[in-house]
Amino acid sequence: MSTDQPTRASRSRKRRGRAFLGAFAVVVAALAVVGLAGAAAGVAQGPRVTAVQVDPDAAASASGSRVIVTTSQALAEVDPSQVTVSPAAPFTVDTSGRNVGVRFTLPLFDDTEYSVTFADVQGVGGGPSSTFTETFRTPAAELFILQRTTSGDTIYRTDLTGAEAVPVFSDEHIEDFRATSSHLVVSVRADDQAKLTVTDLDGRGQRELVLPGDGYVTNLQSADRGELIGYTFSDADLDETGGLESVLFTASLKESEADAEPTQVAVTGAEPRVAEWRFVPDTDSILLLAFDGSLLLTGSSGQDATALGSAVAIEGIARGSSQAIVKRVDGMSVIDLADASESPLVTPDVDLGLQGDITPMPGSGTVRIGAPTDESGIPVGTTVAAVADDGGTDVLMELPASDVALQTCVSPSGRYVAVLVAPDAVANPYDGYQLPLPGQVESRVVEIATGTEVVSLHGFDLSWCQVPPR
Repeated sequence: MSTDQPTRASRSRKRRGRAFLGAFAVVVAALAVVGLAGAAAGVAQGPRVTAVQVDPDAAASASGSRVIVTTSQALAEVDPSQVTVSPAAPFTVDTSGRNVGVRFTLPLFDDTEYSVTFADVQGVGGGPSSTFTETFRTPAAELFILQRTTSGDTIYRTDLTGAEAVPVFSDEHIEDFRATSSHLVVSVRADDQAKLTVTDLDGRGQRELVLPGDGYVTNLQSADRGELIGYTFSDADLDETGGLESVLFTASLKESEADAEPTQVAVTGAEPRVAEWRFVPDTDSILLLAFDGSLLLTGSSGQDATALGSAVAIEGIARGSSQAIVKRVDGMSVIDLADASESPLVTPDVDLGLQGDITPMPGSGTVRIGAPTDESGIPVGTTVAAVADDGGTDVLMELPASDVALQTCVSPSGRYVAVLVAPDAVANPYDGYQLPLPGQVESRVVEIATGTEVVSLHGFDLSWCQVPPR
């Protein structure tokens, strides 16, 4: 065997190795060129949308929902002027890396297609810009309503036609209820004792909350966030020797805190009896009016209280804002709870007659109940009107003198107002509940922008209502 054969084989292997390395280098270089070309093409095209996150159900039911768009590039800051929402809705914009988000500061209208357009969006390094539009549709409105009858009381879940009503909770004696994003909390009386029953939104998972004692629950309300509720409580055996009287408590609806004792809202040095109160929207802060007329802004357990003078009544706080409407001795005022600044409530440009309840609308404006009078000052009917911040007034409903408007409740989005009406009031006696109401009541839902009555539902306490009728 020749001794140079291994040498020739070795040289052959080396030549093949060099050829492979050369070919590999060519392939790598080609891929690099393609990659650079692709990146250059991407930059040349501007940012492209790669993913979109949106929850239409949440957008229609609560403030703070978002549309988050992810793009192919890290983005330069997107200014709110580059974003258009149609139909118009208040929003904020934030940019982070490859994401740009739009946060809606109020719930959106139900059963409505929305489009969000981002104009002239650039990558963080500059280059060509892109414009893109994302669309989504919110679901039809769903709400809860309470019906009292001589054979028992029922809470129904329904749409705005009233044709799809489904019973979710029944009891012999329901005083009041509130709906949160996850639960119903129902004030009932059994054997002349108060109970607070919590269920899921479909009526399942029933359990009882711990109460401060044996007594009476009134003025039940729920916070916009955190599954927190509040109520005033009075002892059943209250007498001149003492006991709890109209004391404000808060409690959590979270199942993990089901056995927790309620928290008393006790402001140091203040009158403990509470005449009226409200949760401040999107917070767990509380605006309360004590029996002695003191108006206080406090935390959910009474800490860090701010005195806001004296008042006669709390009319309400606009959802999505810190604007509270209160009745002072000398008239109606609007207090900004963020800085305690105050201004008089605007006068409507239409004479509504004797002033009744005032309900703030989300964003701006109010819904007001008025009673026009004849020459002798006798009411001749009831007018329900929407009043803009500049005083512009649109009459939404006019009732004859035989009917009475008991309450107005504005939907979270501000699209509708529900007017609680007692028809034929003289022949419509009140029931014997602790929260008494006429035996026949109707919740008439009106679209505010058009004044069109959408539906009339038998019952009261629509889940839009932040407080019970008064």
